[in-house]
Amino acid sequence: MFSFETRLRVRYAETDQMGFVYYGNYPQYYEVARAEAMRRMGMTYKEMEEKGVVMPIADMHIKYIRPAHYDDLLTIKVYVPELPGSRMHFDYEIFNEAGKLINKGYTVLAFIKKETGRPCAAPDWFLNKLKEA
Repeated sequence: MFSFETRLRVRYAETDQMGFVYYGNYPQYYEVARAEAMRRMGMTYKEMEEKGVVMPIADMHIKYIRPAHYDDLLTIKVYVPELPGSRMHFDYEIFNEAGKLINKGYTVLAFIKKETGRPCAAPDWFLNKLKEA
């Protein structure tokens, strides 16, 4: 349905003693791609929050295939395979500079009314932006 890609260079502070990107940094890479994808769709998380909707992560899965290293330029691809209901699924693939798949995963985010803390359906204005993207 919707796809987007962005690039990110691995910083030294993101690596571990073995010289690999520390495994806990991959969710942050997913977040960078997701936030930039939403920006491409014509909205930001900040705007969503101002409209009273927050999107916490309800589920996440990560598969580590190959390591990334300091100064690698990574390509992060994010896909939204279907229109969301009360949850939104994002798929991710991360490639190194040689074009090899090094990591893949997904996150599921829930739509929550900020005021009540209760689940809600994806707002119509959000769905319209996603359909236009």
